[in-house]
Amino acid sequence: MDQTTPAPPDGTVAVAIAESVTEPVAVALAEPVAVSLLEPINVTAVTTTDRGRPRVRKILRTAGSIVLVAAIFGFAVPHFASYRSVWASTNAMSWPQVLLVAVAAVASMASTWIMICSVLPSIRLREAAVVNLGSNAVANTLPAGGALAMGVSWAMLSSWDVSTAQYVLYTLVSGIWNVFARLGLPVLALLVLATAARPGAGLIAAAAVGLLLLAALAAGLGLLVRSEAFAFRAGRALQYAAVTGCRLARRRATFDVPGSLLGFRRQAGALIAARGWRITVATAAANLTLWLVLLACLRGVGLSQAQVSWQTSLAAYAFVRLLTVLPITPGGVGITELGLIGILAVGADHQATAQITAAVLLYRAVTYLPPIPLGAIACLAWRYAPALIHADPAPR
Repeated sequence: MDQTTPAPPDGTVAVAIAESVTEPVAVALAEPVAVSLLEPINVTAVTTTDRGRPRVRKILRTAGSIVLVAAIFGFAVPHFASYRSVWASTNAMSWPQVLLVAVAAVASMASTWIMICSVLPSIRLREAAVVNLGSNAVANTLPAGGALAMGVSWAMLSSWDVSTAQYVLYTLVSGIWNVFARLGLPVLALLVLATAARPGAGLIAAAAVGLLLLAALAAGLGLLVRSEAFAFRAGRALQYAAVTGCRLARRRATFDVPGSLLGFRRQAGALIAARGWRITVATAAANLTLWLVLLACLRGVGLSQAQVSWQTSLAAYAFVRLLTVLPITPGGVGITELGLIGILAVGADHQATAQITAAVLLYRAVTYLPPIPLGAIACLAWRYAPALIHADPAPR
């Protein structure tokens, strides 16, 4: 998971949490989050007749992710350039170029912390940093680690007196805005790329799909916030779909989706009215600064504007961000690298392809790897030295 995602905000949260409770560690971390997220929608029972099925699915999904990542880095990436040429391109970077990449990576992380504070104004920047780094460390290292990452973030925020309602609202609103950003980026990239070159059919299709979905979701959210009648009707439709899905999956569940949407409408409406523009600007900045890291890596390995324009890099970044909405591998590892290399290396010669491969792998290294050790340090500091993070920690 990259820095633009403070906690797994996609629509598979409840499923991920429910499947993760088959593991003892997942129970310890994810159970409070499951309760906090599911209580507002009044789920009274979710059972399965075969408790071995979630474990088998998780094992198969983990094995599939490992095989896919191994195939990408073992066969697909070397098809573009050898790792020896990649190392040579990276090793040729000067210190100013290395410093440029490092500054861009730090700015990207800091912009994500600011985004978290924009949705949760009750926490400070250093607390947002600890939550983001801790949850990313889990999400980037464990297959389907989204549920555990939410458990980590909830445990930290609840220790700082963030209520269940605040956490649920933060998760949903930040998730919605993150989806808006992923859908809107291809449209922005298409407009920008049109000033430098003729956009490809893939980007045009992605931009069209993103624009349609963005317009539909924005209109739906607007109606949900403004109209109580629409929220109730939408809740009834979702209620029917949820019950039908549970029946098909042979799971017993009762939902009060209309009541949940009405509650979300009241809370989200107040938050959006007070801080909507601030959340929008912070989310856009977090996504664009992550792209600037990619651009800094491309320039750092020696690729000029003539070889890979900034417009093309933005288009590739936007397309891959949209492609990795579904969490197939932890943090999109493998898929992101292959997608960026495949798009940026179109029409490039052998040397430029090696430099592009080096830049993409460097970009992923500086955005994917640092949160792992930093997140471990953040978790240790939160657990054993809470006063360094929060001046008046709540009693455990």
